[in-house]
Amino acid sequence: MAQLRQDYDHFVALDTEVIVVGPEDRNSFAAYFKKHDLPFIGLPNPNHSVLRLFGQEVNLFKLGRMPAQVIVDREGLARFVHYGKAMSDIPDTQGLFALLEGLNRETLFLPSGTDEMDLR
Repeated sequence: MAQLRQDYDHFVALDTEVIVVGPEDRNSFAAYFKKHDLPFIGLPNPNHSVLRLFGQEVNLFKLGRMPAQVIVDREGLARFVHYGKAMSDIPDTQGLFALLEGLNRETLFLPSGTDEMDLR
């Protein structure tokens, strides 16, 4: 999460919101976010309902939930998913920026008074 914090302004510049979902309870999550001065949204999910929706793997031999990164577009479609095989298996933010820039180029803004159109 340190890299996300360091690069948060770049995510914002790409019109992207960073949301970190974790299995901790509300108080533990809030304390962690405050202690580490994290600028993005933290979603405590102690019952694992959101994590299950995205198919995040649990590997008890590797101390629990494996990392997962998901880019969800404005329509709610998961456009990129990475399931880590180890706690250190996380895509670098430069690669995520390239994906986000590509997704932003796919969206065409129509004349005033119309909705945006996705050119998938």
